[in-house]
Amino acid sequence: MEVNKTFVMVMFSLLGLAATLVHGQGTKVGFYSTTCPKAESIVTSTVGTHFKTNPRIAPGILRMHFHDCFVQGCDGSILIEGSNTEKTAGPNSGIPGYNVIDDAKKQLEAACPGVVSCADIVALAARDSVVLTKGISWQVPTGRRDGRVSLASATNNLPGPSESIASQTSKFKAKGLNTQDLVTLVGGHTIGTTSCLFVTGRLYNFPSSSNGADPAIDPTFLPQLRALCPQNGDSSKRLDLDNGSGSSFDTSYFTNLSKGRGILASDQLLWNDTSTKVFVQRYLQSVSSFNLEFAKAMVKMSNIGVKTGTQGEIRKVCTAIN
Repeated sequence: MEVNKTFVMVMFSLLGLAATLVHGQGTKVGFYSTTCPKAESIVTSTVGTHFKTNPRIAPGILRMHFHDCFVQGCDGSILIEGSNTEKTAGPNSGIPGYNVIDDAKKQLEAACPGVVSCADIVALAARDSVVLTKGISWQVPTGRRDGRVSLASATNNLPGPSESIASQTSKFKAKGLNTQDLVTLVGGHTIGTTSCLFVTGRLYNFPSSSNGADPAIDPTFLPQLRALCPQNGDSSKRLDLDNGSGSSFDTSYFTNLSKGRGILASDQLLWNDTSTKVFVQRYLQSVSSFNLEFAKAMVKMSNIGVKTGTQGEIRKVCTAIN
């Protein structure tokens, strides 16, 4: 199904405006239009350059933005280096794309010193990453300031790879996100990978299973998964979260869930739980609906706990507080 891109961009413009008005957070589309007119184009160009040599940075940056916002708000705290910072925590330590944010910041500091926050760079780069993987674009409200606190222990707020829908829903609700937002944002798994470490439990050691495998897995898919992640094999080996279409931002992720081909237990549960299945079915039927809702949910998520005005700071480098 083709998407009318003019219509979509108009909708995204309205969504950006709505986010500013509803959240009252001080972020707005075009925040840097006078203070650093080339801010967004610099970020877009930087992400594009790195993507050409390493496409894995796209899902990495999308994940980075999500993980940043869910821990102390969208304040770039995930980028700070040091002992026991968010960046050292298990869910964040292997994310590809940190160097892209650092590169964009270096260029922005040369063009507009002390103006563009690292938190905004991450938000813009996440949008650009979706575009580069054949997804749709949207207008990103900017004006966030950078946080000065980063704690690895705070990453406990992040949903886990085998977490129940009830637990996932609770964690999203705590951030002001509803069940549809949950399904929509997890749909970002249409790009990216996970490691066998988080999959093998479903393949060989699932509780109360006659063959050791999660009965939710399509029996015809099980041999393929076991071949990708052999028992007692390399737990760091990576596989696509969207089998067969891991490099394209599309709705095949939801199709896979409907066939019992979700990779993570937490993903497959989106199809098996009635509260979330309704949204998976909706996106199966309409690519444009998923695109529009994803943009809406990203704008909503990107306003979680943002710092604006005199709060926080504008870091000189993204890896350290001033």
